[in-house]
Amino acid sequence: MNQVVFIELINPFKDKVFRLAKRLLTSTEEAEDATQEVMVKLWNKKDNLDAYNNIEAVAMTMTKNYCLDQLKSKRADNLKIVHNNFTDRQPQLDKKIEDADSLEWVEKIIGQLPEQLQILIQLRDVEQYEFEEIAKIVNMNETAIRVALSRARKKIRESMVNTHSYGIK
Repeated sequence: MNQVVFIELINPFKDKVFRLAKRLLTSTEEAEDATQEVMVKLWNKKDNLDAYNNIEAVAMTMTKNYCLDQLKSKRADNLKIVHNNFTDRQPQLDKKIEDADSLEWVEKIIGQLPEQLQILIQLRDVEQYEFEEIAKIVNMNETAIRVALSRARKKIRESMVNTHSYGIK
């Protein structure tokens, strides 16, 4: 496989690899390093890539594993999930502030979830992968993924309701 064919093969999902790495590692620089590392690993396996049905799923799995290895090796308390991929439609200032506050709360809540649930939320709700693709990436049963996502979303919703009602029910 030559370089041009390889680049055409990985270009459609290179940004997804970066976004997953950024979600897990927080730092843009670390996410760029992770993306580059995954691309190098794919390049080294370029002659065997035809054996895989879904190269994108392989790349996402490699990214997830690389990032988790990085997190395990550092295990720094200052790493947290950050989401800034939303689009701004120029709402009123008070709405912007309220939305930013809510997003911050959701990020905090997601950051308190176990890593596995954070990955599932990133892949399904942010990257909008299908359950079948997520199952391949995280090596889980589709039903287990649905149940885990449902529980995670319920925790997020309950925490947000408590936050917005100031604990008053």
